[in-house]
Amino acid sequence: RGNVIVIGATNRPDALDPALRRPGRFDREIEIGVPDKQARYEILQIHTRGMPLAEDVDLKKLAEMTHGYTGADLAALCRETAMKALRRYLPEINLEEERIPPSVLEKMEIRMEDFLNAYKEITPTAMREVYVEVPTVHWEDIGGLEDIKKELREAVEWPLKNPEVFKRFGIRPPKGILLYGPPGCGKTLLARAVATESEANFITIKGPEVFSKWVGESEKAVREVFRKARMAAPAVIFFDEFDSLVPRRGMGFGDSGVSERVISQLLTEMDGIMRLDDVVVIAATNRPDIIDPAVLRPGRFDRLIYVPAPDEKARLEIFKIYTKNMPLGKDVNLEELAKATRGYSGADIEALCREAALNALRRDLNAKEVIKADFDAAMEKIGPSISPEIEEWYKSFMRQIRRVQKPPPLVA
Repeated sequence: RGNVIVIGATNRPDALDPALRRPGRFDREIEIGVPDKQARYEILQIHTRGMPLAEDVDLKKLAEMTHGYTGADLAALCRETAMKALRRYLPEINLEEERIPPSVLEKMEIRMEDFLNAYKEITPTAMREVYVEVPTVHWEDIGGLEDIKKELREAVEWPLKNPEVFKRFGIRPPKGILLYGPPGCGKTLLARAVATESEANFITIKGPEVFSKWVGESEKAVREVFRKARMAAPAVIFFDEFDSLVPRRGMGFGDSGVSERVISQLLTEMDGIMRLDDVVVIAATNRPDIIDPAVLRPGRFDRLIYVPAPDEKARLEIFKIYTKNMPLGKDVNLEELAKATRGYSGADIEALCREAALNALRRDLNAKEVIKADFDAAMEKIGPSISPEIEEWYKSFMRQIRRVQKPPPLVA
């Protein structure tokens, strides 16, 4: 018996009977985690050593890109890359012949573009259940909001891309950021852009998706999101419709206390012993007034950012973004449109441009351009969604939050 060692392997240790895990049985537990950047580089070297790599293949760059990939994921990536390269050479190969001609074999090589195309198709194991495609929204795709973009760069992009700078100054970046403001003003777009620019994995959760009728399942869902984010770090967790997930305690009528338990679990994850290294939580809401105050204190969601309705300059930029691929008539003046659309959100302007293009097609299916009359007709159908009263309500809430957060004066 002394010469027999039993080794067990599992990816669900918490599902094992506790009697098996006590000392004297399986008394040594070794966690084999997701490989870090250096480990990924070494794994890629192993799986590509028999491949004819082109000079432009940069394995170090690939190791940086593949956050959350396990060894098996990297093996699948290399396999898919080889298939992509082979498909490029298929037209030169006669499939009826038994052997590939040496002339074709000699010039076969795997390029960086093959790796990048395969990368789009391989989902890391750690993200499979909650994975959202890597967003392709960039800062330039969002009109206006320059101050907010700058603030998000400093709060999210800098710490994820240059963590050593923050360590040198002994500061920790904010754990949570709450974006609040009127509907359709770009809160979700901002979260997607910050994930793209930070080259981070992006996990998006809509508030109502978390709730389950089974006791304990809702808290488990929150716990699982954070566990997967830690495995796939650097990662951005984005909670949309945040007010439905963490309403002020005592407001959740008829939900058997599920809301309270979800709030407690969220606070545990953000304050917990398991540090949120390289994981940033961003939430968006249209109703910041009904969010539980415990969630908004420093150390949790300590950066509250108001995303206002676009001003005239921002509206002009949004019009330029949504009409850049649209053939416009000479009588269309985007500056005039920007002036005439006070109270329109970014989403309203997108709908307006789409309706104007449809008006041009209704006028003539072979129309070559969108004219001013098409925009005028669209404006009659699509009006502003943000009234001065709504804007004033958000501004008064922002002033109230700033008063609450301001420290009391020091008494001599």
